[in-house]
Amino acid sequence: MKKLTKVLPMSDGHQIFVRIYEPDAKPIGHFHILHGMAEHGDRYDAFAINMCEQGYFVTAHDHRGHGKTVELNGKLGYFADDNGFERVVDDVSELIQFFRYDFDETKTILFGHSMGSFIARRYIQTYNDIDKVILCGTGATTFLHQIGNALSRTLCLVQGKTVPSAIMSELSFGSFNKGFPDVKTAFDWLCSNEEEIEAYIKDPTCGFVPTNQFFVDLTDGLLSINRKNEMVNIRKDIPVLLISGSEDPVGNKGAGVFKVANALKKVGLQDVVVYLFEGMRHEILKEKNKEHVFHVVSRWLENDRKRN
Repeated sequence: MKKLTKVLPMSDGHQIFVRIYEPDAKPIGHFHILHGMAEHGDRYDAFAINMCEQGYFVTAHDHRGHGKTVELNGKLGYFADDNGFERVVDDVSELIQFFRYDFDETKTILFGHSMGSFIARRYIQTYNDIDKVILCGTGATTFLHQIGNALSRTLCLVQGKTVPSAIMSELSFGSFNKGFPDVKTAFDWLCSNEEEIEAYIKDPTCGFVPTNQFFVDLTDGLLSINRKNEMVNIRKDIPVLLISGSEDPVGNKGAGVFKVANALKKVGLQDVVVYLFEGMRHEILKEKNKEHVFHVVSRWLENDRKRN
């Protein structure tokens, strides 16, 4: 296996930082990882190595406003001046097309965690060029996201687009620790692995407060992925795996995950699978028994390859 990095220009000139994991033999597929909010792609290193060792060509980029992409250009916690969520989805398309030229016969799997799962859901509404999608730590859209959209737009007008939005951050995540015993930090809802929580807190590019405009863009995306007239555009035969922790507050402890799965089935998707990991929280790839998650993902991919 070989690890390397690239900086790729998008169609609007923005530079995107990408991590690449090349297997020793001919790849059995292209596995692209979309990280979550207020983190970066390097946190998926162990998972990416595991998938690469199984034969996948793995890539993971840092979204606009995140990780090393911010070091190249942009502002922390800021997608774009306008239509940022759609721009981030378009970035994914451009990156997938870039690597498709090298692996034109290789199937592409899109893996999105949390915010990355929302981007992945919008991607399959907009584009029709991937073979499988895995939604990790996803959740359902509610009326609260409409309220959040209106509030974040107001904050942009009053405070400015680039101001970190402590109000929206608190409204979004402030209640997520409720129900967990012996809470020690503001981020205990992420996972029960204290070492991972400590590493997250010490990482200056994790856990930051995004901008007012970011929350406009995020809630725009959440509202889009829930519209039936957008959901019907998803290819009906694309296999979808939804994985989440049974204690994940983003997925409402599983209820929101099943709500998303049922909505996908309702618009005609034929192959939708849900797997909840008992006792795990939001970041199932960071729990102490994360290898079980790796195994479930690999088994699902293997079973799907055998069927096709």
